[in-house]
Amino acid sequence: MLLEIGQIEAIFRYPVKSMAGQRLDAATLGWHGLEGDRRLALRRLDDNGGMPWLTASKFPDLIRFIPQPQNGATGNLPTHVRTPDGEDLPAFGDALATDIARRYGAPVQMMHLRHGIFDETPISIIATDTVSEIARLAARTLDVRQFRPNIVVRLARPAPFQEDQWLGGILCFGPAEDAPALTVTMRDERCAMVNLHPDSALPAPEVMKAIVRVNQNHAGIYATVTRPGQLALGQTIFLSK
Repeated sequence: MLLEIGQIEAIFRYPVKSMAGQRLDAATLGWHGLEGDRRLALRRLDDNGGMPWLTASKFPDLIRFIPQPQNGATGNLPTHVRTPDGEDLPAFGDALATDIARRYGAPVQMMHLRHGIFDETPISIIATDTVSEIARLAARTLDVRQFRPNIVVRLARPAPFQEDQWLGGILCFGPAEDAPALTVTMRDERCAMVNLHPDSALPAPEVMKAIVRVNQNHAGIYATVTRPGQLALGQTIFLSK
């Protein structure tokens, strides 16, 4: 039995982990998430631990770097990155690594991992009503990009934190038996990145404080891919349990 829960309001892909995202009208959902999502990441050369990636939690200005293709390049991976100063540098060039190392204070190297670099699972989802409620509680105007979602849901029956009720269920994007589908595996426990404005990187600590206060620091959900396919804006989402 399928329960209609809403529609796709927005789709985001983040070509380089912790850098600016790309808003899409449609995307291919593969076994390892959205094609081109978080396939690149900056490795901290002075860190040999299990999580050596440079993220905005360590270097907030990283979200102001914008991955993009240049010179008519096609495909899902960026060829260049625009710095906060407006300079376009090759994604794998020494100039970009040097620029970021200078700002961050330690050496880095761009890496390409074919199956992506994810914190938990390949897909993150949040509903617009959840973002609105956090904004109300934090007394801030929030940008949904602060939550780094892949899929933003416009709910059929508005209620904040409704995503928590989908745990263990399957989200189907369309009524057909072969429609793309995701299995909801866990709630999204938030870090300080939700405090950072995506354009300025300026922090607003009251955002995370509101999430902690109202929902034990969880906002949105993580999911794994059950059935690949095509996603598009306006697609109807069904829940199967």
